[in-house]
Amino acid sequence: METNELVKLIKGRRSIRVWEERAVDEDLLLKAIEIATYAPNGGNQQNWRFYLIENRDIIKAIADAVQTSAVYVAALPEAKKFGDMITGMTQRASSFRSAPSLIIVAAKQYQSPTDQILAASEKVDVRACQMRQWRNMADSRIQSVASAIAYLLLVLHQMGLGAVWMTGPLQVKGDIEKLLKVPPEMDIVALIPVGYPAESPDLRERRPLREVCQIIR
Repeated sequence: METNELVKLIKGRRSIRVWEERAVDEDLLLKAIEIATYAPNGGNQQNWRFYLIENRDIIKAIADAVQTSAVYVAALPEAKKFGDMITGMTQRASSFRSAPSLIIVAAKQYQSPTDQILAASEKVDVRACQMRQWRNMADSRIQSVASAIAYLLLVLHQMGLGAVWMTGPLQVKGDIEKLLKVPPEMDIVALIPVGYPAESPDLRERRPLREVCQIIR
């Protein structure tokens, strides 16, 4: 693949929230997930697990739980100051119920030797405590699984499929994990509804490079 082709692929990807009713071939989705597992990851732990859900009743049950939680949040007194913004978020919360397939990504809990050393020392060593706080700001297991999700979204787009990276449903994380029988050493971190796109969103403008990149010579 030439660089220009890669640029076109990356810039052409959109978050899709409306899908055609036709099903996606399971083997196609499994191929996309397999490719995603070649993403870089901390310590080569490959700490991800992908749940490919094609059962409509399960997708509906997850969507119902997410919608109920969204309505609850919208009814909290603190939500009033957000007005129409929170209303829109509530309406979109369970839009994935119409997706033909749903990929839920989980990450295994992991502490590197350095993390274990700092955790054991932080109560008596101020510097160790500060170092641990800084490391926790950039959790390596979440970075690892996020890189796999980024790969996955690009591969799905290249296959002609549309998907969206969702973290809002994590407000019912426990309910979803119970429904899917996720083992206790794993945490779900994202939901990715997938299907053939039935919309073509416009590109949202990106901030100029000069605003997001600083050259240090």
